[in-house]
Amino acid sequence: MKKKVEKNQAERVKHPIGLKLISIISMIVLVALGGVTYAVSYFVTADVRNNAEENNLTINSRTASDTENRITSALSSVAMFIDLLNTAGENTTEIKSMENLFFGRNKSIAAVYLPDTGRLFTNTEFFISQELEPESALNYFLQENDLIQKAANGYLELHNASPFFNVPVLSFFYPATSGAASSVNSASSANSETSANSETSANTNSVIAFLFSAEDLSESFSSGSVNQSFFVNKDGTILVHSDNSLMMSAADESSNPIVKAMQESAANNSQITYHTKENVEYIGAFRKLSFGDCAVITTVQTYIILEGVRKTTRRNLYISAIILALSILIIYFFSKSLSRPLKILTAIVNEINNGNFNTELFSEIKKTHKDEIGVLANSTKHEREILNTFTKLTNKGVTQAIIKKEIDFEPHLKDITIFFSDIRGFTAISDGFKNRFGEKSAAEIISFLNDYMSRMVSCITRTGGTVDKFEGDAIMAAWGVLRNESLDWELLPPQSKAYKKAKAHHDAYVRRDALAAITCCMAMRYSLMLYNKEAEAFTKAHEKEPLAKYKPHIRIGAGLNSGRATVGFMGSFDKMEYTSIGDAVNFASRTEASNKPCGTDTLITQDTYDILKKDFIKCKENNFTIKPENQPCELIVEQIPVDFEVKGKGKQHFFGVVNMPGFDIEKFFSFDKDFVLDKDCEKAVGPKGPKTLSEMRKLLGIAEPDFGKVNLDAEENKIQVAGS
Repeated sequence: MKKKVEKNQAERVKHPIGLKLISIISMIVLVALGGVTYAVSYFVTADVRNNAEENNLTINSRTASDTENRITSALSSVAMFIDLLNTAGENTTEIKSMENLFFGRNKSIAAVYLPDTGRLFTNTEFFISQELEPESALNYFLQENDLIQKAANGYLELHNASPFFNVPVLSFFYPATSGAASSVNSASSANSETSANSETSANTNSVIAFLFSAEDLSESFSSGSVNQSFFVNKDGTILVHSDNSLMMSAADESSNPIVKAMQESAANNSQITYHTKENVEYIGAFRKLSFGDCAVITTVQTYIILEGVRKTTRRNLYISAIILALSILIIYFFSKSLSRPLKILTAIVNEINNGNFNTELFSEIKKTHKDEIGVLANSTKHEREILNTFTKLTNKGVTQAIIKKEIDFEPHLKDITIFFSDIRGFTAISDGFKNRFGEKSAAEIISFLNDYMSRMVSCITRTGGTVDKFEGDAIMAAWGVLRNESLDWELLPPQSKAYKKAKAHHDAYVRRDALAAITCCMAMRYSLMLYNKEAEAFTKAHEKEPLAKYKPHIRIGAGLNSGRATVGFMGSFDKMEYTSIGDAVNFASRTEASNKPCGTDTLITQDTYDILKKDFIKCKENNFTIKPENQPCELIVEQIPVDFEVKGKGKQHFFGVVNMPGFDIEKFFSFDKDFVLDKDCEKAVGPKGPKTLSEMRKLLGIAEPDFGKVNLDAEENKIQVAGS
């Protein structure tokens, strides 16, 4: 039968004629237009990229040349000024006249300083326009002894003084030779001198320092285009930048890939493609100036320069999509006359595969077809007759299940925790509904149960449990049934590492499931107490309305047991369900039934207790101490002082769950956006919950049992583990 199903599905039409025609034409159109679009995009992108690289390199070269010319001019002007000062001797009037003339012609030079003599010449107009004190220039030079010393050793040092003056200013420090006019050439080559030559020059070179306004240079670095240029010194510090904040803060760009490439390159100029930390691609070019190991860098973002190409590509894609849509439309109408009857036959086959053997689609097949379609239609009708005959010989649901292959017929063993709950006195509650609503009581009872079960099921699903079934007012659920775990590890040698590791994982799963089940019961206790409070308030508010909703007070009993059960799809082919069976399940059901004689709302078995006691229950095994990491899940349980016989296991005890002191009610119900903690009900569980079974019974209105009269070995309470 299985092979027949596979054969039927293999013969199923997956690609109609119309779809094939549309696919073929669409493929041709896509390949043709897509290939053209790709080729155009590829070659145009390459051309645009090459042009962008050339343009970026040109801008970099032009900006670097302009910058070098301006700085060289400033260096030459300062050198000539120093030469003139040397000719003036001590003539103060002539020196002042030279100073005024020099700064009048060189407005970008803010100050000139000679460290050897301590003489400072300032551009008064510059300092007034920038609202600066001339003395600030001297203060700056005095704090830059390191730069002066480097200049004395033969180096030209170029630095950003903007952070000190809070205006765009560059500072220059370079050695002055005898005949100061030649100091420009000396400074230009100083940084390429060997250290030995530098040390020799330190004994003969004096130093010239001056401040240079960066505002004139900024014009060359304006951001009027997509290309951005900036000026850095050998340390990667920003000297000039179109972004004023970077220039004023003397930002460190040494980590920038293009700056690193400049510093590491022996070439005077180059261009590379690089990516930033944000994975943005840039084209970057640099050109080193002939002095100071500084360089002008120009970058452009690849995404920006290729935007035009992308727009063109998008337009081409839109045109291709329009052409493709028109092609599909034409082929669709062309193939419709052929594909329509085939689609009907395909739909009929799908209906048959879904178990609908007598679909009304058979009436849409025209009998006028004398071609292959007519033969196929007759064969399909014959198949329907065979299936109808087969359905009469067996159950229809089995036939549908076999055809659809939706059920796994292989149950398996699992170690799980099983839960049963039951409403106490439900018969009396049902009678209350009948007395109040008469013939409408059934609908009211269902509405009442739906409300109750919705509250309980939310606790089950919230803790990872799976609802197995509802039987009247009873609920069966389990934890661990959906866990993807095999018990094959039990076949390994017990002393092997693989066995021990697998067992440790398995035990952790089982322990987690048992704890989750008890957590669920504690949440149910709060939910039920809140329901009863709301029901009492509702009943009081509507006591004069005989047909108002009936909300009776509810008490439940919950039983938990942990053990091995058979889990899987069970039943007949007509009706199957995913469920759990076995002694562990029966034991859980009996545990729930024992709540009434034990005076509890939640009972757990010895097996569940043994799983949790070491980690979560203060007992002899852990010296009545719980590890800090387990304290939020601490459990308070009390042994029921009545033992009972379990065949194959001997005498055992039930344990009543008193409280989970670390239970956070608000956190548990946080999935409900409208949840508000009820102060009266928070004593059900958590820090304000009961400390003993007696307190719990008093809280829930459960009478103290007379254990002297309780016999859990009575026939109706007898618990057996067959085959143990």
